[in-house]
Amino acid sequence: MNRYMDVFTKLSIHPLFWVLIAVGVMTAHFREILILFSIVFIHELGHALAAAHYRWRIKQIQLLPFGGVAELEEHGNKPLKEELVVIAAGPIQHVWMMGAAYALYETGMLSSYLYTTFFWSNISLLLFNLLPIWPLDGGKIMFNVLSTRWPFLAAHRRMLLISSIFFCLIALGGLFLNTLNLTMWVMLCFLATSIYLEWKQQKYAFMRFLLDRYYGGKRTIEKIDVITVNETMPLYTIFEQFRRGYKHSVVIKGRREQYTLDENELLYAYFTEKRISSSIGELIG
Repeated sequence: MNRYMDVFTKLSIHPLFWVLIAVGVMTAHFREILILFSIVFIHELGHALAAAHYRWRIKQIQLLPFGGVAELEEHGNKPLKEELVVIAAGPIQHVWMMGAAYALYETGMLSSYLYTTFFWSNISLLLFNLLPIWPLDGGKIMFNVLSTRWPFLAAHRRMLLISSIFFCLIALGGLFLNTLNLTMWVMLCFLATSIYLEWKQQKYAFMRFLLDRYYGGKRTIEKIDVITVNETMPLYTIFEQFRRGYKHSVVIKGRREQYTLDENELLYAYFTEKRISSSIGELIG
């Protein structure tokens, strides 16, 4: 099957979206919900088609009331530039959608009410999705940017910390300014749960990152990063210095003869030989 057509088999709808649709039907706002669904669908389709273009492994594209979540099987080992394009491919859909809606309104094919509803739904979803909170697009962009400076684990922790700060600020603002907005509280509950689960599973995410580096086959190497360590340093501590988009060369200092090991030699010892508690010095005897 064509990889672009296969994208449609990966789409699913989050239960919260069905709740929103039910609320729309009961409150006679079905047209507004349909507009919202269309915007979210096109937004996520942008992500999915960009991922398909780069031949990424797509597990699921889930539609949410305020955006969507793309579950990929790449685990942080794709080039950062590719990832940035895939992330940006969602928000950029809002630009042409607003332009198309304006053109239809100007030609009389779209009523003033529908145009206004579409415009504000579009701009609201775009701005909300760009908030630097995981797992929104803004949070993913933030993780991408942080990964250009810090190793995977450090960038991931900073991303979650910044996400938590912004979440608290928005929750406090909602508490004082828009207390009775049920939709807002549903979205905040989803974000709080997502941040908590990502924080709880950060070591699991890190191990997936390492496993994918070892078992994931050929990867595009953007740069070489030299890590200098002493021979008593545990393998896991060295892995904490691994960065996205880099191939690592590990240099052992403190010996008469300098040893240089490739990252795959360390990963082989850790995952295949099960030398989980070994130091790098024990690998070379």
